[in-house]
Amino acid sequence: MSDTPFGFGLPPEEPENGDEGKKKDQQSGGGQGPANPFGFGGLPGAGGFGGPGADNPLAAMFGSLNPTDLGAAFQQLGQMLSYEGGPVNWDMAKQIARQTVAQGTSDGTKDASVGPAERTAVQDAVRLADLWLDDVTSLPSGAASAVAWSRAEWVEATLPAWQELVDPVAERVGTAMGEVLPEEMQAMAGPLIGMMRSMGGAMFGTQIGQAVGVLAGEVVGSTDIGLPLGPAGKAALLPVNIEAFGKDLGVPQEEVRLYLALREAAHQRLFAHVPWLRSHLFGAVDGYARGIKVDTAKLEDVVGQFDPQNPEQLQDALQQGMFQPEDTPEQKAALARLETALALVEGWVDAVVHAAAKPRLSSADALRETLRRRRASGGPAEQTFATLIGLELRPRRLRDASRLWASLADARGVEGRDGLWAHPDMLPTAADLDDPDGFVHREQLDFSELDKMLGEAARGSAPKPDLHKHDEREQGERDEKDGDGKDDGAE
Repeated sequence: MSDTPFGFGLPPEEPENGDEGKKKDQQSGGGQGPANPFGFGGLPGAGGFGGPGADNPLAAMFGSLNPTDLGAAFQQLGQMLSYEGGPVNWDMAKQIARQTVAQGTSDGTKDASVGPAERTAVQDAVRLADLWLDDVTSLPSGAASAVAWSRAEWVEATLPAWQELVDPVAERVGTAMGEVLPEEMQAMAGPLIGMMRSMGGAMFGTQIGQAVGVLAGEVVGSTDIGLPLGPAGKAALLPVNIEAFGKDLGVPQEEVRLYLALREAAHQRLFAHVPWLRSHLFGAVDGYARGIKVDTAKLEDVVGQFDPQNPEQLQDALQQGMFQPEDTPEQKAALARLETALALVEGWVDAVVHAAAKPRLSSADALRETLRRRRASGGPAEQTFATLIGLELRPRRLRDASRLWASLADARGVEGRDGLWAHPDMLPTAADLDDPDGFVHREQLDFSELDKMLGEAARGSAPKPDLHKHDEREQGERDEKDGDGKDDGAE
């Protein structure tokens, strides 16, 4: 997968030997920029990742176009050009993701339907994990059910969440593409603009479908990347990926499954009982999308000189870094807010799971470190966020957050630690991750009474003072001053 959002990268460096070197470099797919900005090289039928057809989006979609595939190829082309939906062709994304899953992973592991024994094992593991978590967190269980998914089932179940994550970014890019022409020219160039939008939706759909399909071969549950991708209240594990994950660890498969069930169940508790958290994370993605900048001058030049007989011209233009995040304080703040929130989520899960597993599993330390190294070496979380929204969750922040949550449990107890999730303003900030001791021992504000007062005021039911009791209290104070509690004028 690409290392930049949607595959849009910087311009390739100029070859040392001039035009001849440039031609040779283009033929070989070299250079610093991505040979294909939309990631078409990894599609089924394209000769594998970076195989034949990687530099030609149509060849990548339709493979070698042998006679038996020609009908299907033209049917897919027709669907692409007739697409009139949102900024991403999600039907194409789903199709590409399913095809990528069907190919299997690079280690030769193929997807497989989940059998009854595997489903029972997952349900038992999640049930036991919830019992263990009851001892180390005040948040109750958030998993109403536990399911075992195949890779294809993971794709189907998580696509709605991907749509919510990616559409804001794609919408911003699509809007910019439609605004580069003056209004009078837009009316004349209507069919061309419609075709460009349809192509853009297909390109986004292809890139996202490939990314989700590859990710499906790596994830072990529905919350691997720190976001609730699956349906609410449904803890999910992928047996085929869990087996591949634990194959060379020298740890019994039952312990691997149970440890990963602990992580899935811990995520479910957090997202089920912190109602503002999901919208906070997804809102930060939307804030980032509003900062996507399109080089309109370059796009105007491309559209003005676009030759339908030379579609590679548009492909070449997209390689030149046309879409880039704005380097503004608002954009930096959106990324910082999302990165910190994800680190806090993953750090809390890491700390809680370690507290539950350490006394019970001899392999707890080894499994914890394996997952941390997996994240640090560019696991599914980093790759997917880097590809889709340009975010990399830094492992240093994850470790800092885990240490901070563990210190809070030692200093304030489990309820004091988990109580910070009651309000977003109570959570540690990025600066607090740099000074965890200072945060742990700082007096925290209690927002519960403020929230109660605001709620009562909104309902018009704020308590009114009892004037009669107030008068009685004042009379009592006057009597105490007299010393005998009697009225001086009484006989």
